[in-house]
Amino acid sequence: MNLPPRAPTFDPFRVKTVEPIALTTAAQRRMALEYAQFNLFHIPADQVMIDLITDSGTGAMSSRQWAGMMRGDESYAGSASFHHLTNTIAEITGLNHVLPTHQGRVSERLLVEAIIGTPHAGNGKIVPNNAHFDTTRFMIEASGAEAFNFLGEGGDDPESDAPFKGDMHLADLEDLLQRRGKDVPFVMLTITCNSNGGQPVSLANMKQVRTLCDKYKKKLFLDACRFAENAWFIKQREQGQANRSIAEIVRDMFDLCDGTVMSARKDALANCGGMLIVRDEALFKKVCSLCVLTQGFQMTYGSLAARDLEAIAVGMTEALDENYLAARRDSIDRLAGALVGGGVKLVQPIGGHAVWIDAHAFCPNLPKEVSACHAVACALYEHGGIRGTCIGSVLKDPRHGESLDLLRLAVPRRAYTQSHLDYVAAVVCDLKRHASMIKPPKVTVSRTRLTLEPDLQPVA
Repeated sequence: MNLPPRAPTFDPFRVKTVEPIALTTAAQRRMALEYAQFNLFHIPADQVMIDLITDSGTGAMSSRQWAGMMRGDESYAGSASFHHLTNTIAEITGLNHVLPTHQGRVSERLLVEAIIGTPHAGNGKIVPNNAHFDTTRFMIEASGAEAFNFLGEGGDDPESDAPFKGDMHLADLEDLLQRRGKDVPFVMLTITCNSNGGQPVSLANMKQVRTLCDKYKKKLFLDACRFAENAWFIKQREQGQANRSIAEIVRDMFDLCDGTVMSARKDALANCGGMLIVRDEALFKKVCSLCVLTQGFQMTYGSLAARDLEAIAVGMTEALDENYLAARRDSIDRLAGALVGGGVKLVQPIGGHAVWIDAHAFCPNLPKEVSACHAVACALYEHGGIRGTCIGSVLKDPRHGESLDLLRLAVPRRAYTQSHLDYVAAVVCDLKRHASMIKPPKVTVSRTRLTLEPDLQPVA
């Protein structure tokens, strides 16, 4: 975006449809918390003013996506919408075998079941990753296999400002492949790495992982739901990549893998859906057979309506827009800068889709055995109607070391303006100034006995 010097950036889109936000009082929000027994997932969405619980499926779709949905071809076989999706995916990734699914974790399950097998078939097997997302780990462990995390140096250090803290630890990976290569059915890389703060993986590291996979004859799969954000970091931070387009970098990333599991609810800019995309035709036929048993006809829709296939096809293209990526990055950086300026300690460097607040640093008065994250999350909702989540704390497998108590504020794509995020920063910083008053919430009221005011009745 070419702007005059010192001119502020702005979102490269106009708002066409608006949704009202219900403005609530602190007293109303306290009542809602009590009714929900301080479980923020039980708070009805219409009682949340700014919802940063996740960036998954919560973004706003474009006019082109809505127009595509109206053109959706719902034919059971030979759907034009299916071919639009597969042609778009092939152009972006170079991968030709596309299986749509209703969300990313279905893709994970189909991949694991096709390669490893059903429960107990994976006993004694190991799947390494830079850091498995929680559902990926659960799918692998449900087969009986183990999921190993091999983050590179500094990947677990929230204060390190290393540019690619999502990189795989190459020495650990090669050591595993040397010692127990026969027990490794495939290797994975998660881009960006949600488990340690939305940190990216460098293109150089991906190439080195690919080299090791070739050396030990292993397939490499990407968990690529935030592929465009990872490519943006590569362009901004990796030597020799600054003058390349996002589309070129994305193609390089996918050229290095044998396939990918992907939620379409992140960088594909859709509200539902996922994909399993593979290079090998025999593997594709196997996952398609498994898909038919529980999801749908694999050849044209997997488990999605054709209108959603259209939304994903358009969203995959729009995600490569460098003006959009730059504006999103600037927006999150501005939020992070305001928080740090207000004395809030964040995981560094700032991740691609969220900010992670060190909850114990936020509330140093709380003992270590207490979930400071939950206390801060509840206080933040009561104080300003903002909903975050402690997912930043629970993603890490406790068998691989103690995890930090982190509160994640994930920013939906194209849904909130900068004024919304400025409000979030102001509320969090004000809460920080009163952090000594935050106490662990205690459930003292039964949900069945609590009477709410009419405007706070829960949604069935």
